[in-house]
Amino acid sequence: MNAEILEIIGFIASLIIAVSMTVSSVVRFRWINLAGAGIFAVYGLLIQSYPVAVLNGFIVLADLYYLSAIYGRKHFFETLEIEGNNPYLMRFLAFHQKDIKRFFPGFEYKPEEYTVCFFVLRNMAVAGLVLAHRNQESILHVSLDYVVPEYRDYKNGRFVYEILKQSFKQAGIKKIVAEAKTPTHVKYLKRLGFKNSGIDLMEKPIG
Repeated sequence: MNAEILEIIGFIASLIIAVSMTVSSVVRFRWINLAGAGIFAVYGLLIQSYPVAVLNGFIVLADLYYLSAIYGRKHFFETLEIEGNNPYLMRFLAFHQKDIKRFFPGFEYKPEEYTVCFFVLRNMAVAGLVLAHRNQESILHVSLDYVVPEYRDYKNGRFVYEILKQSFKQAGIKKIVAEAKTPTHVKYLKRLGFKNSGIDLMEKPIG
C-alpha cells in the first residue's frame, strides 16, 4: 500500500484516540477509543508492526468488554424531591455552574420560580437535576434538565420524560415545555420526543 495512504491512516487513528481523551462521558469515550484503536490495529498490520497491532487489538477487546458491561448493567433510577433552598442544591449548582452555562446560557437560579425541584438518582448517585414550574395547571415548564457529564447517555432523559410520565399525568400535567437554547440540548430533546414549539422552546405531550 502507498506509504502516503498508510501515513494518513495512522494520523486518523491518532486523531480519533486524541479526541476520545477529551470527552467526559464514559460511554462516548469507550466508543470513540474503540474506533481509534481498531484503526490503529489495522494500521499496525498494514505496516507489519505487530506489537502496535497486538496492543491496539487488546484495547479494542477491553473497550468491547466495558461497553458490554455498561449496556448490560441494570440501572436503578429514582427521584429525590428537594426544597428550593436546599443547601446541597446550592452547592450542586455552584459546582456545576460553568458546565450548566454551556447547555443553558443565561440560566440564573431563582428559588421562588420553581415549584418542581428534584435530583435524579442513578444507583443512588446524583446523576441530574430538574427544575420546573407549572406554567398553567396542565403545563410543566422545564427550565433546567441538567445531567452530570458521567451520565450523558440519554437514560436520565428517558427516565424523566418516559418512566415518570404516569406520575405527571396523575398530577394533571398534559404537556411538558422545555427551554432549549443550544444545538446539543435541542438534539437531546428531539431524541426524547420533543418538537419545536417556539423560539428556544420545545414541547412534548403527555399522552
